Amino acid sequence: MSLVDIQRTDEPESKAAQDQGISNKILTVDEISVCVADLKQTGQIVVHCHGVFDLLHPGHMNHLQQAKRHGDVLVVTITPDRHVNKGPGRPVFNQRIRAETLAALQCVDYVAINEWTTAVEVIEKISPTYFAKGGEFSDRDTDLTGAISKEEEAIKRIGGQLLLTDGITFSSSELINKHYNIYPPEAEDFLQNFRSRNTSDDLIGKLESLKDLKVLVIGETIIDEYHYCLPMGKSTKESIVASRFVNNESFAGGSLACANHIAGFCDNVDLVTVLGGQDSQESFIRDNLKSNVSPTFFYRHDSPTIVKRRYVWEPFLTKLFEIYIFDDSPLPKETEIPISAYLKAVMANYDLVLVTDYGHGMMSEKLIKQLCDDSRFLAVNTQTNSANAGFNLITKYPRADYVCIDEPEVRLATSDRGSDIDVLARSIADRLQTKSLTITRGHKGSVTINGSETAVHVPILSTEVKDRVGAGDAFLAVTAPAVCAGLTPEETGFIGNAVGAMAVKIVGNKTAVEPVELNRFITALLK
Repeated sequence: MSLVDIQRTDEPESKAAQDQGISNKILTVDEISVCVADLKQTGQIVVHCHGVFDLLHPGHMNHLQQAKRHGDVLVVTITPDRHVNKGPGRPVFNQRIRAETLAALQCVDYVAINEWTTAVEVIEKISPTYFAKGGEFSDRDTDLTGAISKEEEAIKRIGGQLLLTDGITFSSSELINKHYNIYPPEAEDFLQNFRSRNTSDDLIGKLESLKDLKVLVIGETIIDEYHYCLPMGKSTKESIVASRFVNNESFAGGSLACANHIAGFCDNVDLVTVLGGQDSQESFIRDNLKSNVSPTFFYRHDSPTIVKRRYVWEPFLTKLFEIYIFDDSPLPKETEIPISAYLKAVMANYDLVLVTDYGHGMMSEKLIKQLCDDSRFLAVNTQTNSANAGFNLITKYPRADYVCIDEPEVRLATSDRGSDIDVLARSIADRLQTKSLTITRGHKGSVTINGSETAVHVPILSTEVKDRVGAGDAFLAVTAPAVCAGLTPEETGFIGNAVGAMAVKIVGNKTAVEPVELNRFITALLK
């Protein structure tokens, strides 16, 4: 069965819901809170259940029916679409369909779509007598989010009790993976094979083991600005499209974004980067770094901090054009010498050095040689962009332990448009004497090689794309410590593509890919 044709956008209630009076059960959170208060005044016992309920199954039915037996009225709240953190492709059914399905059950009296990310706020708002969870939550260690403990505290605060039901259980994710094709065909084939040899608990355990790595991120700071516009039409006097300004926002990009991503997985992350002496934006940068990222700033007094200003058609995130505000001439000696001295003093402290080289002048020949000579484990990405096409090649690094670049960058570095990607990967790996190399290939997924082993191809794990900006940085930031810790090429490619699938749903570098969300996505993929 395919879910391609299922409507996943929120839409008005169905005719069936209207005909059956189901809509009378679906209220807002505020309406239900008033209703519950009135019911409790008359001495009735109100039981509250909360969840995603993406695919209603016998386990859900058993849970809801047991919950109803402990009271007079059963209220069910569901997680809204925007807060379902089970990765791309979820929820399969939108919040309106999920609400109507629950309201159609005889044991359910009222349904509401939650307004918040967790059930804590809605518990306090509704103030039920009991808050019911499935018996599988009796073991707090299996709760990836830690939400059950917070929910228990919330129900106790309002004088209620936590109720754990028991009996038959199923996994919505497992059923969806088994019976519905929600992933691209290549991904379905890969996952079926991958699941037979890997478990989510094992992979999550390996990701959690990364926390003890001491990491240094070095590279250019980039401020990504999004200026949202609405195109109005062609100017009557010029061959341009006039646009109305709506609003703008700024994100910590470049090495800052990589540091924030990796800081979710590694406890100790230091950052070495260069800011402009003119308009450094240091306050913004410090405010947008995670608390466990310790930055060391050097200053280039002949230029501003790099800004990439994109003008974006707001509803569709269509990039109209962009402007670079920067000076990409070679790093002045007055800046290069202090950086070199600092690196000489600290390099021995790090398990992993991660270089994010965007080709905007920071990574001089001297610094590159120093990093290649002195790093215990060196991971490198050299990015080709509109400012440096053909001039910022991975081959300027004489060695690296892990290289992560995209396919166009490999083809530029080898001056080869047409050869098989496995051949090019081996050529670059041999040239750089690298232990591991990953090539990201957009909609074709990724290929990873490790030493003399056969190249491992991993397909994309989602076709949902909101914004590609920053996805490569996220992939690099999570796979570099994974390779450093000894994960296999297949594990690296799977984790990297899962991160990439999550990153392309984030606008720019607004937020980092967080371990809890990644763990939930991995769990959903491998059910």
